[in-house]
Amino acid sequence: MSNTEVFDVQEISEGKANVLLPKSVFYNPVQEFNRDLTISIISWFAATHLEESKKKTFKSKGVSGTSTEDNSQALNSNGAQGSNSTDDHPGLVGAGIRHEGGVKIFEGLAASGLRSIRFGLEVPGVQEIVANDFDRNAVEFIEKNITKNNLNGLVRSSYSDASSVMHQHKDPSKRFDVIDLDPYGSSAQFLDAAVQAVGEGGLLCITCTDAAVLCGNAGEACFAKYGSMSLRGKFCHEMALRILLHSIESNANRHSRYIVPLLSLSIDFYVRVFVRVYTGQKQVKMSVTKTSMVYHCTGCGSFSLQPLAIAIPTKGGNHKFVPGTGPPVGAHCEHCSHKHQIGGPMWSAPIHDSSFLDIMLSRLQSASTLYKTSERMVGMLSVAKEELQEVPLYYVLDDVCSVLHCSPPNMLQMRSALLHAGYNVSLSHAAKNSYKTNAPAKVIWDIMRCWIKDHPVNTRRLTEGSVALNILKQEPDLQASFLPHPCANPASRQKGLVRWQQNPEREWGPKPRARREGNDAKNLQQVEELAEMKRSHPEERESEVAQKVSRMEKA
Repeated sequence: MSNTEVFDVQEISEGKANVLLPKSVFYNPVQEFNRDLTISIISWFAATHLEESKKKTFKSKGVSGTSTEDNSQALNSNGAQGSNSTDDHPGLVGAGIRHEGGVKIFEGLAASGLRSIRFGLEVPGVQEIVANDFDRNAVEFIEKNITKNNLNGLVRSSYSDASSVMHQHKDPSKRFDVIDLDPYGSSAQFLDAAVQAVGEGGLLCITCTDAAVLCGNAGEACFAKYGSMSLRGKFCHEMALRILLHSIESNANRHSRYIVPLLSLSIDFYVRVFVRVYTGQKQVKMSVTKTSMVYHCTGCGSFSLQPLAIAIPTKGGNHKFVPGTGPPVGAHCEHCSHKHQIGGPMWSAPIHDSSFLDIMLSRLQSASTLYKTSERMVGMLSVAKEELQEVPLYYVLDDVCSVLHCSPPNMLQMRSALLHAGYNVSLSHAAKNSYKTNAPAKVIWDIMRCWIKDHPVNTRRLTEGSVALNILKQEPDLQASFLPHPCANPASRQKGLVRWQQNPEREWGPKPRARREGNDAKNLQQVEELAEMKRSHPEERESEVAQKVSRMEKA
């Protein structure tokens, strides 16, 4: 009897794939958005990879480049049509067929192989897909699903540690063009191998589901995994993205490589980034100028960034790098007199590529029926495109008003006030009622002071020494106008584009990690029970916890 026969099996259909998986493996329908988005981006990348390969070939032969018509065919071809014909897109083999000049894809933690199967069926221009997992039962299902979907010769299974496979492909001739890492928890342990195993200009698709760690609930754990201290500010979801990008960049820098972020999203209960990796010592040196620390006020929530270094242009297009000067804040917050927390380091350069988002939106709008979640994909990418790319982090209007105990202006009024004051403002994809602005914190509080003059706060809420009183007792230096500004309502909001996932099931989200049979499952259960015990009873001494563990083991 094979190992798979002892498991109940369920059949799942998603996209063009139809796969078998044991019921012990959790299938999350919410993650279909993640997979749809990834397939769309890899499809673009496969076409781009083909075009870049053509240019290298022509350059080596002394030809200036390809024609405009060829460029259009490669960049604008719909990469997810799944057609096996090359008539529509000359030079680009359709999905489901091996393309000798196509991209090589590695999925490090494939589980049932659903994602890799979809890559094989829906991404054209693929040479090889390696679906890897470190669980023999999972690999058996991957192999069954490859056969079930007629992908033998295009998709192959691998039973190994993901980092080990990637380290075996560090040689430039063996590198993968695309590496997709979507683990249960953190990707941190795989990043060093990933930045070495991806080809020049290759694509890394990285997910982290340890949002609690990245968003400040366990700053010490975040530092241990990612090398950064996370903060529990209202901006924590974007800071989580920036901490992850900094970690990828720092791992790449150790190998004379650097990243170019294409798209970085905080989605539901996880973060997902898409970056390209290049080699170049000159750009590696610039990485320090893309890194900042964050000062976050524990009272009013204001924040300031401290760049680690600045680059001063010198002769010959070179730069001199000097340490940043600061700190940007005093010992106490100038607005509410509270102390600051220090977080970071984090990536402080743009987290999206605007030209890339234009291409992706164009592709999605011309192929709106290809993906079940295309409506939300357009909504999320549109908001990401509208974000102020040079402004890290954001404020949440509800939180600002909560600090002052006041009734809130609506989002259009707040945006109008900032625009009338001469500053830029945008939404953030990472949080509802959020706004990113290049206005300093003092301008934001001045606007709120003007608002409260017409919408007074109950004096009983303004106790001596409180954050609200310390802010409101200062007179504003500007007179805010809340009259509607013509640019206050962004296009994504006017169109009512979908940004948030509608719950497909009760209590959806990250479920418990799948348990193995036998002693492994028992040990894992004990670890989980111990962790819960420590969370529920932090006041208990270690010896008392140890006694409970001993009783658990004997049981």
